[in-house]
Amino acid sequence: MADDPHAPIFVISVAAELAEMHPQTLRQYDRLGLVSPSRAPGRSRRYSQHDVDLLREVQRLSQSGVSLEGIKRILELENQVAALQAKVKELSTELRERGDAARIFAAGLAGDVVRLNRGERPLPRSQAVVVWRPHRKS
Repeated sequence: MADDPHAPIFVISVAAELAEMHPQTLRQYDRLGLVSPSRAPGRSRRYSQHDVDLLREVQRLSQSGVSLEGIKRILELENQVAALQAKVKELSTELRERGDAARIFAAGLAGDVVRLNRGERPLPRSQAVVVWRPHRKS
């Protein structure tokens, strides 16, 4: 459990001290949705090491002149990038496991993934990204 950066272990006063912020600032960031700590049975906030790291990042961005709304958007985009990177990793693993069977797929604007046959084009072409890996020569 100690190795899990997402384990909710810090009460608000400890998290505030670790992040070098006032506890009221942490409450405000929770209300704004910038950092969402877990809740203990008595509804008290419990922060993880990941939450503390995120609070430090919010503080760094804020001190750089980024508005709280801008910080919220940056964090949302970073979460989207992480999710897409995980999906790419998952699809790459699937492609490796399948060998030559399905080497071409398209990713649409909505994030959906479509496998394509060789020579087939996604429709509409202007709304897709096609990834292709050539066969490795032995």
